Amino acid sequence: MSRRPSHPARLLASALAAGALLTTAACSDGGGSDGASDTAAEQAGIAEQNAARQTPSGSPTTSPTGSPSASPSASAGALTESGAKAALLTEADLEDDWNQVEDADKWRDRLLVGKVDVADFLTAKADAADCQQLLDGLYRDNFLGEPSGPSALTGFEQGDSRLLEQVAGYDRAGLDDRLKWMHSLPQKCDEFTATDSGGAKRTVQVTEASVPDVGDAREGLHVTVQGDTDGTPVTLTLDVAAVRVDTSALTVTAGGPDGGQSSSVERGVRQGTERLQTVLDGGTPSPQPTNLD
Repeated sequence: MSRRPSHPARLLASALAAGALLTTAACSDGGGSDGASDTAAEQAGIAEQNAARQTPSGSPTTSPTGSPSASPSASAGALTESGAKAALLTEADLEDDWNQVEDADKWRDRLLVGKVDVADFLTAKADAADCQQLLDGLYRDNFLGEPSGPSALTGFEQGDSRLLEQVAGYDRAGLDDRLKWMHSLPQKCDEFTATDSGGAKRTVQVTEASVPDVGDAREGLHVTVQGDTDGTPVTLTLDVAAVRVDTSALTVTAGGPDGGQSSSVERGVRQGTERLQTVLDGGTPSPQPTNLD
C-alpha cells in the first residue's frame, strides 16, 4: 500500500480574554492632630489593605519579567439541548439547491459497511483499526465519537448528494484526541480494501482536505469508496470537516455518487461555526446568513 507523507496540522487556538478589576475607595481620617507622619502611616495601611483585597492570596499580579500578567481567558458557555438545535444550519445558510429533510438521522450508506482487510497493512497493522473506525464513524454519524453532552443533527439533499451536520458537546480531552486521530488518517489509511458480508470488495482512499480557519481547532478529510450497488459500479465521494469551539464541536459531511461537495462543506463550516459561537455566547443566530462568500 502506498503511503503519503503526513501533512502539518493547522491548529489555531483562540479564546476571548476576560478580566475583572476590583476597586476600593480609600478613606481619610479627618483629624490631623498627630502630624504628617501619622497620616502617612494610615494611608500606607489602607493601601496594603486595598492591595490584599484586590489580589487573591498566592496569585501573582505580574509576570516573572515584572510586566502585568495576562488576564485569564473566558470560556464559552455550556451547550444546551435547545442551543445545539439553534446552532444547526438552515437552508438559508447554504447556497445552491439544498433542501432540508426530516429523516437525516436515518441516513445510512451501505457502501460504508465493510471489514477492513488487515493484509493491506504490512508493517503497521494497528492502523487497520483506525481505518475501521473511519468507516464506522461515517456510517453511524458519530465521527467525533459519542457526545458527552447535548447533541443535534440536521440534513439536506440536492439531487443525489447529501449534506449532514451534527452539533454536540464533548469531553475536551476526548475531542482533542479525536481531532488528532482525524489528522493521522490520510497517512495511516491512504488506500485500503474493505469487504462486506457478501464478499464484495470496496477500495477506500483517504486524503487531507482544507478547512476554513474558524473555531479553536479543525480538521478535514476527503474520502472516496469504490464498489458496486446491485452489480453497478459506483464511487461514493465524501468531504468531511470538524471544528471545535471550546468543548463543543460541529461536523459537516457532504457528497454522494456525483462527487464531493467541498464548497458546500466550506460554507457550512463557516456559517455553522458562527452560529455555534453565537449560541455559546448566549445569543440567537441570525436567520439571515452573514458569513457566505
